Amino acid sequence: MNSKKAKKIATWIIVPLMALIFVLDILTVVLFNSYCKKVPVKKESFDYSTGDDRIHFLNTANSDAILIESNGMFALVDSGEGNSNPRRKTEYKGYEKETVDYILKTCSDSNGIAHLSFILGTHCHYDHIGSFHAVITSEKIKIDKAYFKGCDEDYFSKYDYKWGLTQTYNQIIADLENRNIPVIHNLPDKPFKFGDFTLQFFNTVNNPQLKGKGENSESVGVKVVKGKKTAFLAADITRPSGVEELVADKVGDVDLLKIGHHGYYGSSSMSFLKTLRPEIAIVTNHLGKVYPNVKWNLIMVAKCPFFATYDNNGIIATFTDSDKILLTNQIY
Repeated sequence: MNSKKAKKIATWIIVPLMALIFVLDILTVVLFNSYCKKVPVKKESFDYSTGDDRIHFLNTANSDAILIESNGMFALVDSGEGNSNPRRKTEYKGYEKETVDYILKTCSDSNGIAHLSFILGTHCHYDHIGSFHAVITSEKIKIDKAYFKGCDEDYFSKYDYKWGLTQTYNQIIADLENRNIPVIHNLPDKPFKFGDFTLQFFNTVNNPQLKGKGENSESVGVKVVKGKKTAFLAADITRPSGVEELVADKVGDVDLLKIGHHGYYGSSSMSFLKTLRPEIAIVTNHLGKVYPNVKWNLIMVAKCPFFATYDNNGIIATFTDSDKILLTNQIY
């Protein structure tokens, strides 16, 4: 085959493919806007007129920091990107101050002391646990106990070894020990009460078949239930890590899904979304950074609106006593 003929064939393939992608992008935007209009998002006023059973999705860019609040109780699931990422110290902005300030603003008593019933590190990537050092060492934040499954290098990918995960984890454990905060490594897998919510942890024990699949395979998911409404906080649970398949059927239908892995590669697969069938999705990221196939799956498979914490400057999902989930933004 001569080069001219090869170029023609390549053009016949590439041009229609690019046109199809362009049409799909337009369709995605149209459907996205249509779905989002069905779920009103108001500016947060912190007047608690709709109740105090809430999940706060902090704006920590493309990292996770989620505060669970119910009936005056608070718990922190992950803490957001820290200020001293051993992977790339200069590329990512840290959110230690923002996370600590938000906790103090939202959880403090009349003496200015914030009380967290527990903290949970879902796994040891720095964009999930990096700000725990600042939270734990703050004299104004009291923590009853900490859930950390551990940091098992047998599950690391070749990239994880380069990112200082063990170093970060060991620093956090030392911080907890210095503050005499109990560390629970054997995470409970049964539902437990937390105010008006019922919480349940998933993927609490590492599956030996997932060794070498990467630190995301150690991700702990959290199911949050009140009345007839359910949310699932999917940490960095992905299909390639093998965890989606392990937990999907156990989690079951949900009303709200915190998308796994910030909407990056391998998150929110078709099979996962078909099993969970979320009606609303939250992504802890910039909307523009969510992978196109993830957006497509959410729109065409789940047929649900999704909202980015960065573009909304944080989001709160309030679970009302009348079995509704109301969204507010601009929470800072």
